[in-house]
Amino acid sequence: MTSSLRCLTPAQAGAALGVSAKALRLYEQHGLLTPDRTRTGWRCYDAATMARAAEIVALRRLGLSLAQVARVLDGEPADLDAGLAAHEADLRATVRQTTAALDRVRALRADLAQGHAPSAATLARALAERAPLGVGFALPWPWGGEWFALPDLPALSFLAGPLGSGKTRLARRLAEALPDAAFLGLDRLRGSAMADRLAGDAALADRVEHRLAWLAQDGATRSEALAILLVALESEGPAALVIDTVEEGLDAATQVALMAHLRLRGTDRRALVLMTRSSSILDLDALEPSDLVILCPANHSVPLLAVPHPGGRGYEAVATCLAPPEVRARTAGIVAMRPAWAEA
Repeated sequence: MTSSLRCLTPAQAGAALGVSAKALRLYEQHGLLTPDRTRTGWRCYDAATMARAAEIVALRRLGLSLAQVARVLDGEPADLDAGLAAHEADLRATVRQTTAALDRVRALRADLAQGHAPSAATLARALAERAPLGVGFALPWPWGGEWFALPDLPALSFLAGPLGSGKTRLARRLAEALPDAAFLGLDRLRGSAMADRLAGDAALADRVEHRLAWLAQDGATRSEALAILLVALESEGPAALVIDTVEEGLDAATQVALMAHLRLRGTDRRALVLMTRSSSILDLDALEPSDLVILCPANHSVPLLAVPHPGGRGYEAVATCLAPPEVRARTAGIVAMRPAWAEA
């Protein structure tokens, strides 16, 4: 046993590594990490365990699944090469975007030197890579038209609220108001649109299959609901995607794996707003400083930006809206009803 004075607690270890304590437990559950225990049974992370954990975190940031991480740590380099190749491709794409942005700015400066001032629209397009994705609009029913604004939408946002709070209406309105955004509703689970898109786009089908394989290695269950989400995430398309009840049709392990995927690589293409009532999707202990949590209060007051730590504004209200997947499964199909006269 290791003295607690010579090692870190899970919270301290996670903070030092830039991951959550739950992520460290996930590595432990998959046999990648074995922290020591104090005399009272608490996990503790000594220097050797921290070095091992740092390796795991670095490999995960390259986009490797937990199974791939295990193979690399066992001395098999093939998966590491694939991860480095993907990271190299991402860096090259960033270089291309930066080069294009530089060319646009240089062209604007050349025009300005000739006495031609750019229009506001031209300037906005030239600076698009750095422009915030902001939005403001009048709230729909059941609100009274109050103004709601988000000055800058981060890569990952969450929308939560109790049944009947109006969160679906807010999600739809948010997708309408955001520039270049789309709403992915629950009707995604009906029809054959996914199969048609995959049949007509071999490159998309390859990307979706790659992500399905990655998620399966992290414990996800292959399903049509998961494939539909991945088609939307991997498609070329809007700058933002608002997804209604993202956990619909996904079991607990799949939800955990999906969020790990989104944390690692899944928000590269666009900003995501995930409407959810699952604590596996919106894990309050795993939120990052840049994440945004929008709460629709039960009393239909103006939606607010919750402060994601105990005691923060709206934190407890958000927590009461969430439940583990097994609890959510017991209430599947339950919807909030309103009288017909309310539609008038």
